[in-house]
Amino acid sequence: MSNRRKRADRVDHQTLIPPVDDEEKHEKSDLRGDWGNIAILFFLYLLQGIPIGLASAIPMLLQNRGASYKQQAEFSFAHWPFSLKLLWAPIVDSLFWKRFGRRKSWLIPTQYLIGIFMLILSLYVNRWLGAENSTTDDDHSNVEHSTLNIPLLTGIFFMLNFLAATQDIAVDGWALTMLKRCNVGHASTCNSVGQTAGYFLGYVAFMALESAEFCNSYLRSEPAPEGLVNLSGYLWFWGLVFLVTTTLVALGKREFAPSIDRGHEEHLELDIKQTYRLLLDIIKMKPILTLVAILLTAKAGYAACDAVTSLKLIDAGVPKDKLALLVVPLVPLQIVLPLAISKYTAGTRPMEVYLKAIPYRIGLTLAAAGIVWVTPAIVRDHHVPYYYYILLLANYGLYQIALYSMFVAVMAFFARISDPAVGGTYMTLLNTLSNLGGNWPTTVVLWLVDYLTWKRCSNAVENDCSDAGLKETCSAGGGKCTITIDGYYIEIFICLLYGLLWYQWGSGRIRQLQELPLKAWRVARRVPRSHSS
Repeated sequence: MSNRRKRADRVDHQTLIPPVDDEEKHEKSDLRGDWGNIAILFFLYLLQGIPIGLASAIPMLLQNRGASYKQQAEFSFAHWPFSLKLLWAPIVDSLFWKRFGRRKSWLIPTQYLIGIFMLILSLYVNRWLGAENSTTDDDHSNVEHSTLNIPLLTGIFFMLNFLAATQDIAVDGWALTMLKRCNVGHASTCNSVGQTAGYFLGYVAFMALESAEFCNSYLRSEPAPEGLVNLSGYLWFWGLVFLVTTTLVALGKREFAPSIDRGHEEHLELDIKQTYRLLLDIIKMKPILTLVAILLTAKAGYAACDAVTSLKLIDAGVPKDKLALLVVPLVPLQIVLPLAISKYTAGTRPMEVYLKAIPYRIGLTLAAAGIVWVTPAIVRDHHVPYYYYILLLANYGLYQIALYSMFVAVMAFFARISDPAVGGTYMTLLNTLSNLGGNWPTTVVLWLVDYLTWKRCSNAVENDCSDAGLKETCSAGGGKCTITIDGYYIEIFICLLYGLLWYQWGSGRIRQLQELPLKAWRVARRVPRSHSS
């Protein structure tokens, strides 16, 4: 790969370029000649969603295999790459092999690696999940704790998500030149719909097809003890899909440079050093520092609900495949909601929607904790009445409305304040910080659940069942480890208190940032200026 730089003139010194005007050009979309490109983008984003969905399915499998919440916290690091991709995005954008294509130089090797990782993982994943020592009955909780190889699973899925995040950087960049300038807006639709479809296939479809109960109820005429697929076979299938489709893209799709004929504009190419310096200049701005503090702390108040609730429901006997399928009826809602909310966030104060949604989200967090509380009394012997699913669906649907309201509002705010001259870098920085603000609380609350939970053995008061050895001792003596104080409810209370305090602190600062003129968000950019001849 070669480092692409502006080579027309030798760089002599640097100068400060004032921000450009905020005037935007609105062109009417013309999809003639771009339908094939849109299909390719959609499929590339769909592939990106597969490893993300599979990584989301693993905690459900771990919970059924007796994983501790500390182990769940360890695996949660596998989801971090999308919150850190800004660290290597400038490298992906600046280093490439010109003859092969700026974006294909990263896209093709990355997707091949994802396919190879999936094929290798398919050979060993059952062993790392402890399946080979599992009991022959339906009680997966009898799998030995020590057989779960959490560090290795975390490392492999971290790499899968790292490669998916790198693919995302390459595809996002390619979309800007693959489509005509007037059609670039459709790239975000390809992103959201394609990645959602991929996530659905990697998570919801897998959880359903892996479930013996679901397959016996809806897909088989005669019952069988296992589902139609297992994780090993599913990984093998998608690994082959990645290898085959990547080869087709490598051989069949050429990458063209930006073209004036297709409405693309000439823009300054920054090298790696200049891009990192630009990021540093943005972060040093006083309004950005305040916004960083808000983004990194805003989601901690909902972390216990978001990260632990579904795992607690599985512990209480709710089938994991049924939980995954609750997403299906809400897919139309997830498509329509951003469109409905966007008309309220299109003005100069989009964050008002964000602030109004916070009390509802806090209230629905309490409602979710209440559902977890009553679940053991409703769900007995894995029999779940239909009214319980309606209750879950209602709470989850309302929660999604509050969540999406906040998401659309903050994205609209980012789009409004981002300096258009460096909009890609600016938006990527803000999105990365927002994602990171959701990931670190998730890891922390999962890590602390076990430490905040008090247990004791039913036939030995001095045994607090605090580790695997004590649990074994309790079980060997004919006792059972029971929870006396559940750390989940402690975390819900702490998060509730934190959320209320944060709302008092954050609402005023958000409104202050919202009232700032756009010029307060513009950054002086250091770019090379050619030496006079």
